[in-house]
Amino acid sequence: MNPVKPGETRRTPWIVGVSGASGTPYAASVLRALLAAGESVDLVVSRASRLTLLDETGIAFRDAHWRDDLRQWLSRGADGKPDTFTVELDGVRHWAAGDLAAGPSSGSYPSKGMLIVPASTACVAGVALGLSKDLLQRAASVTLKEGRRLVVAVRETPLNGQTLRHLVTLDDAGATVVPASPAFYAGATHIQDLVDFVAGRVLDAVGVEHRLYRRWEGELGGGSRTD
Repeated sequence: MNPVKPGETRRTPWIVGVSGASGTPYAASVLRALLAAGESVDLVVSRASRLTLLDETGIAFRDAHWRDDLRQWLSRGADGKPDTFTVELDGVRHWAAGDLAAGPSSGSYPSKGMLIVPASTACVAGVALGLSKDLLQRAASVTLKEGRRLVVAVRETPLNGQTLRHLVTLDDAGATVVPASPAFYAGATHIQDLVDFVAGRVLDAVGVEHRLYRRWEGELGGGSRTD
């Protein structure tokens, strides 16, 4: 236990959970934006998501080398090409998905909330049912019971009735459901623009400032638009 000393500020991170759904570029965009905003991050990468990350980027995320692997991941754009983002990982803490004694597994561990990006339907079901089969699901359950902000960026299509009921359960419990549905009105010209739009909407849901997409400000002549 490390009590806060007089004059020190308690570290209060955002917990970012990455599940096994396709869409690891969404997670990378959210992570880059959080770090650029000066936020602290606790990262939980599920076992299933490591296989997806390997398929989508060729990166094998390893607990023993997580810092190097994360730096490599965040230094690439959605097209796999090098990104201009300068990766600073001082604000990141990594927890193994199987570590149910980790900080985020307890309600007494301080956090601002949790973002699950992307969220698979299996992850959605586990959180909705309170299964806590791994640290990602346990941290999400803790986030809900403590009344903290939980955003679930579900990435699946089509959605069957059971998953829709699970999403309603999460909404009723206070979570915000953000489907990974890119919009095109922001002037996207590259795949990264579409990825960044979804990541930006995730961050909008928890009030973290970013510059990931161009916001709609209405049209001259009285036009208007809402999401």
